[in-house]
Amino acid sequence: MQDAYDAGELDAVIVRQEGSRRGGEKLTVDEFGWFASRRFALPKGEPLPLATLAPPCGVRAVAVRALDKAGIAWRERFVGGGVTAVVAAALAGLAIAPLARRIAPPGLIDIGLAHKLPKLGSSKVMLHSKVSDPAKLAALRAVAATFRSVAA
Repeated sequence: MQDAYDAGELDAVIVRQEGSRRGGEKLTVDEFGWFASRRFALPKGEPLPLATLAPPCGVRAVAVRALDKAGIAWRERFVGGGVTAVVAAALAGLAIAPLARRIAPPGLIDIGLAHKLPKLGSSKVMLHSKVSDPAKLAALRAVAATFRSVAA
């Protein structure tokens, strides 16, 4: 989406801040964790089963890098087409999902510390906009305010 915005194909985007990009308006900061169903049992001697979005998902990339750096074997057990599908897979006990804490629903717990998984850190969620029309700008401000209130 960021590339489409930069190419002028989109007037506004809400995206995770990647790299050292400047500009935009910070809407929130997401802290990440390793979430699984309360009944999830980590299989002994097997790679860590993951539920993620497909590449180029930034959260997936952070999780995979952290596991590789820590020398923890992993495998994709579920790849979803959206966050709702990834959450559903984790709730069903299929795998562990790297998720932002603000979107992890009741029924999922962060098992990272208990299983000595590497920290995933955080990222900024940013609004980038080229909107100047007053009515459209007011609508975008309402979207940003709603995002902030839900994220808080």
